[in-house]
Amino acid sequence: MHIKKQRLLTPGPTPLYPPALHAMMASDVHHRTQDFVKIQAQALASLKEVMDTTNDVLILVASGSGAMDASVSNFFSHCDKVIVCVAGKFGERWQEIAKAYSLNAVVLQSEYGDVVTPARVAAALAENPDAKGVFIQASETSTGAAHDIESIAKLVKPTNALLVVDAITGLGTMPLDIDNWGIDICIGGSQKAFMIPPGLAFLSISPKAWERNATASIPRFYFDLKKEKKMVEKGEGSSWTPNTSHIIALNAALDYIKQLGMPKLIENAQLLAKATRDAASALGLELFAKGSPGSSVTAIQAPAGMDSGVIVKAFRTQFGAVIANGQGSMKGQIFRMAHLGYFDFADTFAVIAALELILHTNGHKVTFGSGVAAAQRVWAEANQPKA
Repeated sequence: MHIKKQRLLTPGPTPLYPPALHAMMASDVHHRTQDFVKIQAQALASLKEVMDTTNDVLILVASGSGAMDASVSNFFSHCDKVIVCVAGKFGERWQEIAKAYSLNAVVLQSEYGDVVTPARVAAALAENPDAKGVFIQASETSTGAAHDIESIAKLVKPTNALLVVDAITGLGTMPLDIDNWGIDICIGGSQKAFMIPPGLAFLSISPKAWERNATASIPRFYFDLKKEKKMVEKGEGSSWTPNTSHIIALNAALDYIKQLGMPKLIENAQLLAKATRDAASALGLELFAKGSPGSSVTAIQAPAGMDSGVIVKAFRTQFGAVIANGQGSMKGQIFRMAHLGYFDFADTFAVIAALELILHTNGHKVTFGSGVAAAQRVWAEANQPKA
C-alpha cells in the first residue's frame, strides 16, 4: 500500500486555507462579548470589500441554500409572480423554494449543460411586466455552465423586479459587479471559493431589495434579515448564536483574498478551468457545458460506454482524491472537477495525470502526458515572460 493523501477536488467543500483552519482553534470566545462583535464586524467589512459592494452584507449560520431560502421569504409575498431560470439541479432548487412559498413562478427551462439566455429573460420580462423577481444561478455547478449575469442584470435593473443571484460558486470564479450591474441579492457560501468548512452563508442586499422587504408578507422567524440588520447596526452581533469558529476562520481567509486580490482569485479559477478543458480535449473527451462553460467546475462527459462513476471511484480508491459525479439524470454520464478557492496548477497537473491513468486502465486510448502537456501550456502562457 502506498501513501494516499486525501484531496478534495469537488466544487464544495473545497480545500481549506491552512491559516483559516488554524484560526478556528482560537474560537473559544463568547458571541455576546464585544471581542466577538468586533471580529464579526471585521468579517462583514471584509466581505463587502472582496464582493466590491456598498450594499448591506449579512452572514447566516446555514449552507448556501439557507440564504436562498431567506432571499425568498424576506422579499416576496405569497402569489407574487417571479421568473425562475432553470438550467440544472440548482436552478431546480430555486423552483422548489418558489413553490414552497407559493410564488407564481414563470419557469424558463433550459437543457442541462445549456444556459438561460438574456434574450429569453428579456422576453419573459416583456410578457410579465408584473414580475417581482428573477432568480438565477451565476454558476450552475451541476453542469459546469455559467450564465451571462451582466447582460441579464441590465435587463432587470430598470424594472420593478429584484434580481436574485445564487453566486455560491460564482463569487471568486467570475466577475460580478454587484452595484453597477444591479444585482439586488447576491448569495455566497463559506465552503466554496472562501476556503473554509461548510456552515456559513452570506448575502448582499440592495436598497431596492430593502424597500421590497417593507411590504413582503411571507412569514419568517430564524431567517429574519431585517432583524439581523438591526442587530448588526446596534453593535450587538447577530440575532442568534453565530458560528464563532467559522467567522474567525472566514476573517483569516478574507485577509488572504484581500492580499491576493479578488481579480487574481477569479483569474486563478479561470486559468485552472481553461487548463482542464484543454486537457480534456487533448484526451479525446467532450465537455458537458460546451457553449457557456464556467470556471467554478468543469463537467466532462465520460467516454462512450463508460460509467462516470467508474472514474469517480477510481480517483478515490487509487489516488485518494474526491471528484464529483453527475447529479440526478446526469449521474453516470459526467464527472466534475473543481477550480474554485484554494486550488493551484500543481493540483491540476496531478488530477489530469491521474485521469490519464484511470482512462488508460479502463480501456480509453490515452497518450500519456498529452493532457498534462495541454495544462502545462496554459500555465506557461500565463506565467512565463514574453520573449
